[in-house]
Amino acid sequence: MDDRNRSSILQWILPTAVMMIVVMVMLFNFSSKSSAEAQDTVSRTLIAATESFSDRFKSQLDGVRTVGVTIRALLEREGIDDKERVTQLLEIAVQCSGAYKAVYCDVSGKGWDQEGGEVSVAQADYFSTLQDTESCYIYTEENQQTILVAERIATEQIHGYLLMYYSMGNISTLIAKSGYDSTSFLTVIDEEGKILGVSGAETSNCLATGNLLEAMEPDNSESARMLRNRMSNGAKGTSEITMGKQSHVLVYVPTGVEGWEMVLGVSQDYVDRQVNFQWRSTKSMIRSLIIVICAFICIVVVINIVSRIRSNEKRKELEDKADTDQLTGLNNKLATERKIKNYMAQNPQSQSMMFLLDIDNFKKINDTMGHAFGDEVLRSLGMQIGAIFRATDIIGRVGGDEFMIFLKGIPDEETILKEARKVETFFKGFQAGEYVKYAATASIGVAIFPQEGADFETLYKAADQGLYKAKKRGKNQLAFYSDERS
Repeated sequence: MDDRNRSSILQWILPTAVMMIVVMVMLFNFSSKSSAEAQDTVSRTLIAATESFSDRFKSQLDGVRTVGVTIRALLEREGIDDKERVTQLLEIAVQCSGAYKAVYCDVSGKGWDQEGGEVSVAQADYFSTLQDTESCYIYTEENQQTILVAERIATEQIHGYLLMYYSMGNISTLIAKSGYDSTSFLTVIDEEGKILGVSGAETSNCLATGNLLEAMEPDNSESARMLRNRMSNGAKGTSEITMGKQSHVLVYVPTGVEGWEMVLGVSQDYVDRQVNFQWRSTKSMIRSLIIVICAFICIVVVINIVSRIRSNEKRKELEDKADTDQLTGLNNKLATERKIKNYMAQNPQSQSMMFLLDIDNFKKINDTMGHAFGDEVLRSLGMQIGAIFRATDIIGRVGGDEFMIFLKGIPDEETILKEARKVETFFKGFQAGEYVKYAATASIGVAIFPQEGADFETLYKAADQGLYKAKKRGKNQLAFYSDERS
């Protein structure tokens, strides 16, 4: 490939390559940004869903407390002397709040429930807490996982507590029909990570020990530490953990109740599916852009290849035209010399033959038959002599009526003589003219490369010496530079 072609290729390859690199980098950055945005969107969606669960949980507890505040006010106003009335109010509290039990007790822990049965909570695990704190929400596991909603009754005549028992089993329906997969779960934990209630896949490894943070510690200590810190700061967020063969994303938000946290656990596969769903249109667009870019590159390459082919064909056509003798269709003098010299340089030891021939009495042909007929003789000679040699041989018109034939790769003496006889025989039957047939003859000189000339000039002089011998002997014959072959 010549310098001009290289320059032409560089002119389109370099800008195109730079443009493609810039576009691919931009697409990669856009893809990464879109993926991150999709992940952020999914995280925000999961946090919003967890906040919704938390709000529903708190709303249920607030509903219990609202009923408790109302019943407490009635008890403070009506007193507790009428046990039947107190029992009726406790029953109303259960019916209106969703609590499974309501109890009135005095400061010693003795009282009765909504069915009128006498109870004593003095030995319950929560009674001391009830006396020592103003909190209205207390977690207990005395009979089942329960949130105790307590209202202190304190008047001049009454000192006691209204206790309403809300089962944490009620949250088991929170995650139902939420669209999460079967491995998802929802749980409420306290500040230490203790699991207060579960909705969903209770068999998850995260819930196996009854304490979420402790279950995370062995394999996800950093995540457990971060979750503990964020819970203490009232933060919300997500955390990825792997426990055994289970990979989860934990989504945590504060419930606003006693420092408890609502935690949603969804499988990593579910999150990945949601992320892919979020940026599927972006991936499709990126895929389409890549296809368009590849198609563009292919089109550019094809156009360049076609352009180069056409350019080479045009150049070859121009070169052939510049190398061709317009009258005979053979190589002109410059092309003949150049091609022979190139072959000699590339094949310095390859035995070859050079024929140098002149048409006998050509001036007389022009003078008697006219220049047009003389041109017809030359044209016919060029067409006919070109047909009897190989396409790889070099045949050219190097003067007005002078022709040169260079036969490549002649292996032995026998072939040299054979080719010489072929040329002689050709001129014995050569005739020119369409209507007036004219038998033109030629004098021919032959020299052998490289023995009789290792370069073009020396070989040409040797062939010319042979041509001189042929003319001196009477023309219409062939003579070798070396008389031994003549």
